[in-house]
Amino acid sequence: MTASNNPPAPTRSLIADALVVCVLGALLFAILNVAQEWKAPFHANTHIDLSLGKLPQYTLYSLARGCTAMVLSLAFAVGYATWAYYDARARRVLIPLLDILQSIPVLGFMPALVLALVLIFPKTNLGLELACVLMIFTAQVWNMVFSYYDSLKAVPAEFRQMGVLCAYGPLKTFLRIELPFAAQGLIYNCMVSMAGGWFFLTINEAFTLGNKNFQLPGVGSYMSVAIAQGNVRAQVAAVVAMGVMIIAVDRLVWWPLVIWSRKFKLEDTAAGPRESTLIGRMVARSHLVESVAVAPGLVAAELRRILPSVPAFVDVGRRHAAAVKSTPAVVYWLILAGVFTISGIGLFQLGAMLAKVPAGEWLLITGAAGMTFLRVVSALVISSLWTIPVGVWIGLNPKWARALQPLIQFAASFPAPMLYPLVFGLVLAVGGTLQWGAIILMMLGAQWYILFNVAAGAQAIPADMLACADIFQFRGWARWRKFLLPAIFPPLVTGWITSAGGAWNASIVSEFLQQGDKTFTATGLGATISEATAAGDFNRLAASVVVMAVCVVVINRTFWKTLQRKGDLYCRFGG
Repeated sequence: MTASNNPPAPTRSLIADALVVCVLGALLFAILNVAQEWKAPFHANTHIDLSLGKLPQYTLYSLARGCTAMVLSLAFAVGYATWAYYDARARRVLIPLLDILQSIPVLGFMPALVLALVLIFPKTNLGLELACVLMIFTAQVWNMVFSYYDSLKAVPAEFRQMGVLCAYGPLKTFLRIELPFAAQGLIYNCMVSMAGGWFFLTINEAFTLGNKNFQLPGVGSYMSVAIAQGNVRAQVAAVVAMGVMIIAVDRLVWWPLVIWSRKFKLEDTAAGPRESTLIGRMVARSHLVESVAVAPGLVAAELRRILPSVPAFVDVGRRHAAAVKSTPAVVYWLILAGVFTISGIGLFQLGAMLAKVPAGEWLLITGAAGMTFLRVVSALVISSLWTIPVGVWIGLNPKWARALQPLIQFAASFPAPMLYPLVFGLVLAVGGTLQWGAIILMMLGAQWYILFNVAAGAQAIPADMLACADIFQFRGWARWRKFLLPAIFPPLVTGWITSAGGAWNASIVSEFLQQGDKTFTATGLGATISEATAAGDFNRLAASVVVMAVCVVVINRTFWKTLQRKGDLYCRFGG
């Protein structure tokens, strides 16, 4: 990995210090405000105030839930993928289990989680808040796990050999080899994951189960109530608030991370000047940030000076680590025993629910699954036609990527269900129905997974490979067939898999629309799940979720697995 040209040392600024203090103060205020909401008394029917003055506070609550879920998703993705990569025995269980988990729709997790957590925390909002965060987590995490796991498999062997020669332990290997190599793909998938989390915001914050309503104050519930009441002014205000939040997160968080990840690009040619952002420049000019960054090193040096026995403690730690390594099988089997015990209890209860579903109902659910499958395939094909060329173009043109990043991130992160009334209104205006209009609604949430993965794959193409393609005069279709498609194929497959999962999930809100007192349905598995949830029919809901999970897992373990193996060959042998 080549190092970027080092910029001149920044001059320190008191204005930068003032901005850092303001940001920290605002962050502290936000944390205290959100904490107060989480510990507030629980109310079965929370009143959502549609006044404009409440919208900033509601937006803050939604942002806090999304950020909390993202931190949990990132930690889970790194831990889960690392375990699956390094433990061959566990991999046989973890990867199929991942297929099953990512195939379960959000509404499959939600009823049990909401009821259980509200029962555990009956007096405060903590249970409902945790349920909402975990629902956002289930919409975010799976493509992040796939991305990081694929990156671990694609780390060049010489990099790992270098780590062995340098005597890197697990932590240094992670920080200096694996994380830098996976940074670009992981960051792009984090961006699209947060977009996936926002997709179900109106459902997560305003959940209806039978005759019970579970609402939390947030921009999603604000929009849900505004749509139900037909309050156009509140709907427009919610769209504006969501847009401001998305753009702020993109500019303050995602774009600086994208710029940071580019310094890990693999190439043999000299890198150009390192890009910078306004946030990065202000942080670099702050005295406070410099002091905080230097402090840990000074503390460590002082500890080494006054504690000459630190090496002894290190040796004790190494011996302790060696002792732990001598008993991995015991821990491994204990964990598996716990997982299988919990799974066994859950499967027993699930089987009892499925046994109550009549045979005729099973036939209807299976037929509905076939209709949804056709819509998912159509959404993937149509999405790929534009996301692959646009994603490659964005990845290979950093200047355009910088200009388009806010627009793309805004479009990807904006909760598509908030736009469903408008989009479906256009479908009805041209004489369409929800039977085929649901495909367009699915695309609004699923297409971004392909775009972001393709852009990340194209951005990671080394400059020397691009130069070789120019030397061999690859043009037109030959350039795509012999160079670009093989180069982006592994992340493209990851994008297809997660996009397909997103489309199956999106079917829940795409095939069942409620606008005021009108309900529109399309024949499909998503509509069946939504109807069963609204009616509180847990047996039918369980059967529908199981059928969807089986469909997704079978497709993943056959068709997508074959493409993944081909992608692995491209990683190892360059196509």
